[in-house]
Amino acid sequence: MNTALRHWKEAATVILAAGTRHKLPVDSLTRCLDKGTSAPAISEHSNLPDRLAFDYEVLLLKRSGTSGFMPNAYVFPGGLVDPSDFSSEWLDLFQYFRRSPNFGLGFVKQPPETRPPIFATDRKKLGSLVPGDVAFRICAVRETFEESGVLLVVSKEQESTLCNSIENNRYSQPELTRIPDLCDKSELAKWRVLVNENPSNFIRMCRELECLPNIWALHEWGNWLTPTGVYGKQRRYDTAFYMCCLQETPPHTLQDEKEIVHFKWSTPPEILHSYQAREMWIAPPQFYDLSRMCRFPSLQNLHSFSRQRASEGCEQWLPVRMVSDSYYISLLPGDEMYPEEGSCQMDVTLNTDQSLNELHQGCSALHRIVALDPYTAAAVITITPKYNHLLPFTRSSLRPGTSSQL
Repeated sequence: MNTALRHWKEAATVILAAGTRHKLPVDSLTRCLDKGTSAPAISEHSNLPDRLAFDYEVLLLKRSGTSGFMPNAYVFPGGLVDPSDFSSEWLDLFQYFRRSPNFGLGFVKQPPETRPPIFATDRKKLGSLVPGDVAFRICAVRETFEESGVLLVVSKEQESTLCNSIENNRYSQPELTRIPDLCDKSELAKWRVLVNENPSNFIRMCRELECLPNIWALHEWGNWLTPTGVYGKQRRYDTAFYMCCLQETPPHTLQDEKEIVHFKWSTPPEILHSYQAREMWIAPPQFYDLSRMCRFPSLQNLHSFSRQRASEGCEQWLPVRMVSDSYYISLLPGDEMYPEEGSCQMDVTLNTDQSLNELHQGCSALHRIVALDPYTAAAVITITPKYNHLLPFTRSSLRPGTSSQL
């Protein structure tokens, strides 16, 4: 882990999508072409895609109301990187994969000079032989287990097959991820308590249960930085986002009753509808990425897209807040109003007295999330996403004449 960071603490999170018994209708499948960029059917009672068109659900966890960071928010599983995630003890467990590039993860096409620092930092110079791409995935798997009880691992039986496939350059994991049945529910609960008490127990658990964190099931999706002026200087995170698609919903999901007080499996449009109805609150990264996922009614299409796109890399996003009396905006990289120094480690909050229409007029490059209040938001985007990523899906409008055209 990078202890030299002045402004952010490194973290990792996973967007966990799991198949349901509900099968996607044929007419909805025909809309999932062109890498999922075609618009799915719209609900008659909402500006969001029809929830019945989706054959998967996404896991969200509700943070405790006493949390110092985003209290009561629904978030994806994840958390802070621990030194044990970079421990050299992992080298023994991954010994059969160390011959392959990046432990079998391969490399991205993105030029090193444009990679987000969280991925580009040479961890050997920081004293770790575990690559960052590996350690951050270990962190995401560990935190998901701690917070929800979902254990994303590869069993001993699966390990040899996986290793051979990687060595023969045939490994691409086109199939959806399965969670192996390693032990009974009570033993898994015992290990969860131990890992929550001390993250280094995750290494011990993997040894004794003869399993490995399934780092190959997590596909690089994005990199969000906590904006300034929201949670204070001590509550800012540089977070690696991963996508993981499971064949079916895990049977043992359970909140930890400490940081997490409730869990929820729902389709992307259901979550966004609940957010609009003020039944739950989600932060801008969740709003943006769930809106992206609304373009994929099919879990298999989401999995194929995320697996193939991951090799392109991603962009570091530090939202820059623009505030007025009647709205606030999160400017994202690519927006022509985004300050050049916005991606640097400095405090920026812009103020304006212009109306939304005045603010949008004359701007040809827009990449922003506009909010009238904590539950009324829309993405306003006219740019082309970098690294073959997707635009969010939305048909909402904040006020007459101010549309969220994607």
